[in-house]
Order: sequence, then C-alpha cells, then structure tokens
Amino acid sequence: MGDGTAATYRVEGPIAVIALDKPPLNLIDTPLLEGLIGALDRARRDDAVRAVIVATALGDVFSAGLDLNTVLDGGSSVMRTLLQDLYIGLYDAQHDLGKPSIAAVRGIARGGGMTIALSCDVVLAADTATFGYPELNVGILPGLHFTHLPRIVGRHKAFELLFAGEPFDATEALAMGLVNRTMPPGDLMAAAMTMAREFTRKPAGAVKLARDNFMRINDRDYRSQIASVVDTMAGMIDGQETQDALRRFLKRD
Repeated sequence: MGDGTAATYRVEGPIAVIALDKPPLNLIDTPLLEGLIGALDRARRDDAVRAVIVATALGDVFSAGLDLNTVLDGGSSVMRTLLQDLYIGLYDAQHDLGKPSIAAVRGIARGGGMTIALSCDVVLAADTATFGYPELNVGILPGLHFTHLPRIVGRHKAFELLFAGEPFDATEALAMGLVNRTMPPGDLMAAAMTMAREFTRKPAGAVKLARDNFMRINDRDYRSQIASVVDTMAGMIDGQETQDALRRFLKRD
C-alpha cells in the first residue's frame, strides 16, 4: 500500500518492497527521502519482514539524482538538509536495518540515485540500466562517492568515473563490481524476490548479528568522513560558479 509520500511500501510474505515513486524522474527531494527512510524504518521495526527490496515504481528510471531546481531555489540550507538525509539519514537507516537489503535498479541511476542504490547490501540491475556521476558537470561534488567508490572499483577508475562524469551501462557496472548481477528488465523483480527469499531462509537472529557485524567492520569511520563533505557541498551551492552551472543546466539563464 502507499504511505502518502514519494515512496510506496508493500509486504509480500517476509519481504518488504519499497518503490521510489516521484514521477517523472524520481528526483531526490525531502519527501522522497523521508518516504524512503521512513519505509526502511518501518521494515526494521516489523519482525515479520526478513528482507527488503528497494526498487522504482517508474518503468524506465530508478532515480536521476537530486532535484536541482529545489537546490538552486533553496540554496545552502536546503542542500544541507538534503545531504544530511541522503548521506547520513539514509546511511543510518540502512546501517540499523538488521536485515538484508537489495536494490533493483531499472533505467536511469545518476548521482544521488547511485547513492540510494549503493546504500543497499546487494545491487541487481536490468541489463538496460545506465549509471553515472554527473555532479561535477553542474558544480556539485559527488561527495559520498569519494569515500566508497575507490574501495569498489579502485582509485584510478573511481577518479575517472567521478571527474569525467560520463554515463556507463550495466555491463560495465557489473565488470567493475558496482552491481552483483544483471538480467533483462522483465526478470529484474523476480530475481530480486528470489534472492530475498534465499536470505529469509536463514535463521533471523544469526542474519541480524552477522549483518550488524558486517556493517560495523565495513563502516571505516564513514560518519566522521562524510560530515566534512556535507559542510563543503552545502557551502558550494551559494557560490557563483555553482549557481551559474546550475542555471545553465536547468536553462534558467
């Protein structure tokens, strides 16, 4: 059922399915993040839910990233709020979830959409999905991705992805280790459900303890690192260079 926000929540047996639902592009703003974080918290509190899938209610887009019109109009205060929700609130919700989470990525995933997908424990993608980090094109830092992307794909490849900002397809994402598996779009949700069911067959207490320890071991001082990134990114938004780049991109000159 829907919850009145930009993310819907339904339960199928022991599996919660959270679907981003903010047409046309699932642009990330406060309602979308509040809906997503609230849904994750709801799944955490429900002992009958043993695994979570984060997907999209839109056919051809997972999330195209931050709502840049909202950022441009709101300035540093809005940017700070969005980043605290995206980089810290979402991280905490996933960190404390206590059960496996699977991203089912279909269509476009860019910028903050990558953050949402990679916050999950496993990433499955349609073979038609596309990915990218275009933030520097509009004068914004791809901040969170400085901390984790080099660990996944290596320092030099991470630099290329983040600084060139060119989109890449699911085949390349799979080869780099950004996604676990790819499959035709029509098979994506079935594959996510199959994997989720496999997770639910394990003893619930053991899975929670294992995941809690996995999250702690792989945290690597994330919270202390990301706080300074939020400060830097919020301060950049009011700068003339970023303002000009955002206005050009949004055709608001």
